[in-house]
Amino acid sequence: MKLGILGGGQLGRMLALAGYPLGLTTTVLEPSAGCSAAAVCSHIHGELEDYQALYELAKVSEIVTFEFENVPVQSAQWLAERVPVFPPPRALEVSQERLAEKEFFSSLGIPTPPFAAVETATDFRTALREIGLPSVLKTRRFGYDGKGQAVIRTPQDAEVAWQRLGGRPLILEGFVPFDRELSLIAVRSRDGQIACYPLIENTHIDGILHRSIAPAGDTGEELTERAMDFAARILTELDYVGVLCIEFFQEGPRLLANEMAPRVHNSGHWTIEGAFTSQFENHLRAVCGWPLGRTDTIGCSVMYNFIGDLPDPSVVLAHREAHLHLYGKSARPGRKVGHVTLQVGDRDELVARLPEWDRSFQRLPL
Repeated sequence: MKLGILGGGQLGRMLALAGYPLGLTTTVLEPSAGCSAAAVCSHIHGELEDYQALYELAKVSEIVTFEFENVPVQSAQWLAERVPVFPPPRALEVSQERLAEKEFFSSLGIPTPPFAAVETATDFRTALREIGLPSVLKTRRFGYDGKGQAVIRTPQDAEVAWQRLGGRPLILEGFVPFDRELSLIAVRSRDGQIACYPLIENTHIDGILHRSIAPAGDTGEELTERAMDFAARILTELDYVGVLCIEFFQEGPRLLANEMAPRVHNSGHWTIEGAFTSQFENHLRAVCGWPLGRTDTIGCSVMYNFIGDLPDPSVVLAHREAHLHLYGKSARPGRKVGHVTLQVGDRDELVARLPEWDRSFQRLPL
């Protein structure tokens, strides 16, 4: 089967690698000439809004998917008229705009932090009075890895945030004093079958994912079932096909939906070695119309991102539990250039080894 992917970053690379043993032939459409995925599959060098390039992708693809959520919706819709596109373009529309996303969650009865739309300085002042401080001002579009947002703790912070972000559509959200950040990776097949990986505990530094632990500890059956129910509501409403990630704040017994990503996700990289079927293979199984694979864990895993600097492989692999993945990218501040997953047999061993691994793979704030 011939697979097309919109985007050629590391997620496209890992999808192509997962598709190879399944007999998939992969082509990515990506503007960057030296993109990560090009080393492992065919590459059409072109803009995602270029209809000639989209036509070339459609010609060599039986199915098209995408590897990041800022794919132009019109491009996905244009392709969907010519070749099956999964997940559906509507998932892109919802996830690309933070206000629409929060309103979508609310319409499904999924709790979120308090939020308000902000268009003008008057809107901003009104929203601050209603939501209070601390709060977070965010652009509605093109924000990822902590970009396009500002935490507001004082009136002075509010002035600075407005100077930096004002003049475009924004959303103000209440700051959640969360206990921890969790994510859920779920997958839905073409025939509506849904499978979920266990909840994952995530740690961010400067808004960029640093560490993921799977399964997350102390979740309890009720919390897990609630997260899975929220995922099922979203997947069913969107008639979704493929992998979806939902990021949550946990505040005591409450789960608050922060955002969703309609694609394979950084917090699910551990599944390559740490689950019976990786998120990448299950995404491909779903979009190709094949049965889903098991999502059980194999022991316990912790994943660390390498941000900005390339690691010395010999140092990383000195940890016998380590599985190293480098993305073929040059070093650059704030850039994800690889990750390592360390895998052990059970939670007790993970807890015992975690301080050592945290020291080895620590990352300082930017």
